[in-house]
Amino acid sequence: MAIQDISKYTFKDNFSLSVIQFEKACVVNESESLDTYRIFWIKEGTGKYSIDFENYSFQDNVLFFLSPGQVFSVVSEKIKEAYQLSFIRDFYCIQTHDKEVSCNGVLFNNVYETPFVNPCESDTRKLSFILESLIAEFNTTEAAQYDMLQAYLKQFIILSVRIKKEFQVEKNDLETKLFKDFSLLVEHNFKSLHSVTEYAKRLGISPKSLAKHFQKVGIETPSNVIKNRIVLEAKRELLYADKPVKQIAYDLGFNDAAYFTRFFTKLVSKSPLQFKKDH
Repeated sequence: MAIQDISKYTFKDNFSLSVIQFEKACVVNESESLDTYRIFWIKEGTGKYSIDFENYSFQDNVLFFLSPGQVFSVVSEKIKEAYQLSFIRDFYCIQTHDKEVSCNGVLFNNVYETPFVNPCESDTRKLSFILESLIAEFNTTEAAQYDMLQAYLKQFIILSVRIKKEFQVEKNDLETKLFKDFSLLVEHNFKSLHSVTEYAKRLGISPKSLAKHFQKVGIETPSNVIKNRIVLEAKRELLYADKPVKQIAYDLGFNDAAYFTRFFTKLVSKSPLQFKKDH
């Protein structure tokens, strides 16, 4: 987002709210690796964001949810009114929350789902009220400001979870549950476990049966889910970790750097070094 015309409210570098009210085109060519949790609410505006090397176009009233480590850039945008909430793990995630509204819940740390939702008119009014309350609290000098700010952030996240669940109807069929369980296992173990057999064993199902369940609902193969998660992390590391390819390969569970290079090149159509150079 353009730097000019942004009002920013901060609390001890732990939590901030930026308010953008202007109408200008902006193009950011360089990606950044996020070090905070961020919520973008584009209330009025159009554009295209790149998130983890995938482009997402939007037009008016859309909420984006991003987590530390994700790669983000603005491809283009023309914003009239927008808000950005940014917070570190120690501000919100240290509390024990319901699993759906936690930092590992419905909105954040899930690279397998579309990272945005569209609130309806009623929810838009509720979100606006919460932000107005937040701004008032940022400007106060009263006691327990930390607790109040955290409470308003939690309200915003809870409402966002409800919006997502309402407009992206959650299926409870066996295949959907199996994919969620599988993707969660992959997210926690992709650096050390690379074979479908290892994940199927932990899920108490045969690799063949796992693949059939995925095929039923048109989900990509279990093998591709694992490979794509490894490649995504490799891309992040190549651009922001300042490590040699050999070290990245070892960190991702490859004992042979040459094999990792072939693996990456096959999926990306570029070698790791060429990918880094191009970005």
